[in-house]
Amino acid sequence: MKVTPWEVSGTIDYNKLIKEFGVSKLDDSLLERIGKRAKEKGLPLHHLLRRKIFFAHRDMKFILDEYDKGDHFFLYTGRAPSGHTHMGHLVPWLLTKYLQDIFDVELWFQFPDEEKFLFKENLTLEDTEKYTRENMLDIIALGFDPKKTHFIVDTLHAGLMYKEAIKVAKKITFSTAKAAFGFNSDQNIGAIFYTAMQAVPSFLPSILKKRKIPCLIPHAIDQDPHFRVSRDVIPKLGHYKPASIQCRFLPDLSSRGGKMSTSVAEHATIYTTDSPQEVKKKINKYAFSGGKDSLEEHRKHGGNPDIDISYQWLTFFEEDDKKLEKIYHDYKSGKLTSGELKAILIEKLNIFLKDHQKKREQAKKLIDKFIFKTH
Repeated sequence: MKVTPWEVSGTIDYNKLIKEFGVSKLDDSLLERIGKRAKEKGLPLHHLLRRKIFFAHRDMKFILDEYDKGDHFFLYTGRAPSGHTHMGHLVPWLLTKYLQDIFDVELWFQFPDEEKFLFKENLTLEDTEKYTRENMLDIIALGFDPKKTHFIVDTLHAGLMYKEAIKVAKKITFSTAKAAFGFNSDQNIGAIFYTAMQAVPSFLPSILKKRKIPCLIPHAIDQDPHFRVSRDVIPKLGHYKPASIQCRFLPDLSSRGGKMSTSVAEHATIYTTDSPQEVKKKINKYAFSGGKDSLEEHRKHGGNPDIDISYQWLTFFEEDDKKLEKIYHDYKSGKLTSGELKAILIEKLNIFLKDHQKKREQAKKLIDKFIFKTH
């Protein structure tokens, strides 16, 4: 198992990651408190929370305690643009949207367009600029409130961010960066500095509003090292430590054990821009099956939903618990075949993507409403 902000591979042991990263397990008492707030808004507890897809946190109790006292937090998450958005990227954003809805709070969404440029040899700044715009469409399409959502782009908002970033950078030693990120002497110095830029949105609203405001960062667990380093530094600058809530990875279709990524084979990844035919082809041809070798054997002994990628994906995207439970038992008993299970996932994704792509097209006219204006 390897889990860094730039590479995830092997079979992921999430309990081991909790210990290694020093995060806390998201327990039922915290989920009850979030669920109570959701109920007040007429919503259930989100399925990504119910199913422990979001499984870990830092200082979530502090965030909820402050909120109850009237000290409302803001949300911060982001996307380092290096390619089109895939279904795995949507997972933390779906929960972020839900949290914005139930707590009625601001979201600061960072596009660190220099990150992948610094870490990937063949990527130009022109590439990241193009993908920043493309990725913005997917975020807007999810329905974030434009009055409460602010896009900040590192190269565009450098004048706003750099002054704060160097305050962070001054407090981080190279030995700390090496220990957290595995850097060696061949690493370019831009990459070494980058984590200081990623820290800034977690306290930027406090700077702009001239008061300490709590921050909650929903993200996938591989990004934790950035925030682990910055959490040590930010209080020294007079701000709250940013809290965070972490999710598991959506696996790639081929079940290599890692996460879905723009850098794995195209067939193992489903993008938000894929056509219904592409979705169908990729899942039918490449989604790893937990079924038996023959139909007769499958009917007799049943399949294994715990390793079947189509079922794993449905745990992320099928909101109905009863429907998901029926699929699990029908597949395990052999009543449902692998082909039928794949068909259920194909239909689910294509219904979602048809609506998403329509909203994505409409979002082209809305980008300017979301980009934070410095004047």
